[in-house]
Amino acid sequence: MKIVGIGAGPAALYLAILLKKQDPSHEVVLYERNGPHQPNGWGVVFSDETLGYLADNDAETHAAIAHQFAHWDAIDVVYRGRTIRSGGHGFSGIARRALLSILEDRARALGVEIHFDREVSAAEVEALRASCDLLVAADGIRSAVRGMYEDRFVPDVDVRKCKYIWLGTTRRFDAFTFLFEENAHGLFQVHAYRFDAEHSTFIVECDEATWRAAGLDAMPVDEGVRYLEGVFAKHLHGAPLLTNRSAWVNFATIRNARWSHENVVLLGDAAHTAHFSIGSGTKLAMEDAIALSKALGETADVREALARYDRARRPEVERIQWAAQSSLAWFEQTKRYQSMEPEALAFSLLTRSKRVTWENLKLRDPAYVASVGRWYARSQGLSGDEVPPPMFTPLRLREMELANRVVVSPMCMYSAVDGTVGDFHLVHLGARAQGGAGLVITEMTDVAADGRITPGCAGLYAPEHAAAWRRIVDFVHQQTSAKIAVQLGHAGRKGATCVPWQGGYDEPLAEGAWPLIAASAIPYLDRSQTPRAMNRDDMDRVKGEFVRATALALEAGFDMIELHMAHGYLLASFLSPLTNTRDDAYGGSLEQRARFPLEVFDAVRAAWPAERPLGVRVSAHDWAPGGISDDDVLALARLLKARGCDVIDVSTGQTVPWAKPVYGRMYQTPWSDLVRNEAGIATMTVGNVSSHDQVNTLIASGRADLCVLARPHLADPYWTLHAAAEQGYDAQPWPAQYLAAKPRARS
Repeated sequence: MKIVGIGAGPAALYLAILLKKQDPSHEVVLYERNGPHQPNGWGVVFSDETLGYLADNDAETHAAIAHQFAHWDAIDVVYRGRTIRSGGHGFSGIARRALLSILEDRARALGVEIHFDREVSAAEVEALRASCDLLVAADGIRSAVRGMYEDRFVPDVDVRKCKYIWLGTTRRFDAFTFLFEENAHGLFQVHAYRFDAEHSTFIVECDEATWRAAGLDAMPVDEGVRYLEGVFAKHLHGAPLLTNRSAWVNFATIRNARWSHENVVLLGDAAHTAHFSIGSGTKLAMEDAIALSKALGETADVREALARYDRARRPEVERIQWAAQSSLAWFEQTKRYQSMEPEALAFSLLTRSKRVTWENLKLRDPAYVASVGRWYARSQGLSGDEVPPPMFTPLRLREMELANRVVVSPMCMYSAVDGTVGDFHLVHLGARAQGGAGLVITEMTDVAADGRITPGCAGLYAPEHAAAWRRIVDFVHQQTSAKIAVQLGHAGRKGATCVPWQGGYDEPLAEGAWPLIAASAIPYLDRSQTPRAMNRDDMDRVKGEFVRATALALEAGFDMIELHMAHGYLLASFLSPLTNTRDDAYGGSLEQRARFPLEVFDAVRAAWPAERPLGVRVSAHDWAPGGISDDDVLALARLLKARGCDVIDVSTGQTVPWAKPVYGRMYQTPWSDLVRNEAGIATMTVGNVSSHDQVNTLIASGRADLCVLARPHLADPYWTLHAAAEQGYDAQPWPAQYLAAKPRARS
């Protein structure tokens, strides 16, 4: 084969090496716009895992690289004069110049032809493409080749908010170090690591407001670097900051719908980028080369090889990009965490990408995790030698104290008769309360018959409903240590539908339907009933229904109420601009859209005893263009907090049927983090939280105060007891009748 590469960075060079090793008869030619050993930037980082891949694929290259490595296994977070160290991370740094030199020498030794200082025009690219079997576009973030075939690759370039500059220094850091310094202009943060015996990489990042306030937008780079030396003087110990084609830029996250077109393939940064905070750029590029060389070795059909490469490689790249976006977002919003104690900020930073968790850190550095556990226990008011896992620390909301941070999520069971719950609900909720969760929340319990989703939905609008619920509440209180909350709601435009297993989710009733009301006269589905836009009389009636349900909840003995203002139901239909198109005082700005839901909240708070907590579930993101914004959610959270809301259950979506959620582990947690740490109110997080490791991580990192689990509790009513046993936490109480099983659960 004849392979032509545009660009001679690590991706193209390593691919050339592997292809020549695979078949020395391959003709491989690379064209590079820069001169030899003239890279931008300073050092690059490899994890121990990536080094293993390099050793497996070309031992000679690996040996040459390893000879020049600066290795460390610690991460330091330096904040408020404190340095918090976590070990066991296993990274190695090498000068980018040295890496390129090694790869260039190895490639030449194998017969690769490299042309430096060679800018290739679009016409030349077309000619080269026609003359070769494979054209490799490895020409970086601003890939000219990708631009030539933009309609085929369909790139998505997401330019991020922060400014950063890539510098070096002669200060030798002995760990991967994160520095935070705030001055009159704003907050600056640094990602620093040693990459040879004399130098460290020193990446400075800040938001645009800070960058402009400091005058860095108007300063020549050298003058700006002197300014930064002053900001970080106490960390540099007299060492200078060094430039190498350095400039302030915004990071761009690049994705492409396709990585190949006919005989052209994208490699490395031309295909995808991952934020520098997880150190994966060069790793991804060289692992691309490994995957592409393997695909080319499996078949002589180039197009089939490129298709195999895409199928095999894309899932791993997308996984890393997902983690990188979480990491990037953390650093974009660092100001959010400045009120945290150093221990909390450090743990939040370490777990920002979701790849590193409580248990993962415990394997890497047990002493560090033990110190976090001690700090968290003390921060929650525990004293003496008591250091439970974070998920087993108590939480007090008004006069209600929860034994732990696990919540059984409200899950509609569609098994009530005319709103009255029965034996199924007693067993269902009773079992989960026996299972050890600190709080059990009922399914959405409707405040009126015409507020139900389906004919099988639970209600609290008649005396017999309170009596039926009282039976369940009494069982929970008498037989378990759990608290129980009722979620009060009204279906609005999503009402009068079939029980799912009788007619399908969201399918309108063929007969027996009741009229619907909503913020605006917009049906949920095209085939759904069109609701009537509520008038003032409707609002007064519904508000009264919520107050009546509150009185019945008190009669039933519930410990807490959660108002359902999420998922497109009645109150939520006022909050989202996608479902509220009113032109009166209840539409328009967030403050006006929230007006009626807040009237309901105020009425319920006034009717509910002051010593009992009142929470609200919200949809913090609609997953659809034009939906509720982060600013809207923060404004709503602050309004609720000011009115006496005790906790916000932060969910997302289900507002409109065309929403496109991006699912993943703990995928809704970023909005819980947003609300908790910017609005300053306790939060519950929900959404694909499934393990005690995740719960401990979320609680200790300050992303939520409670973790709400749905499907895991359907699969295992005793999830919390099993989580305690698996962690060796014996203080979690078991039902006396089940104590004989406790040793078995522990094993």
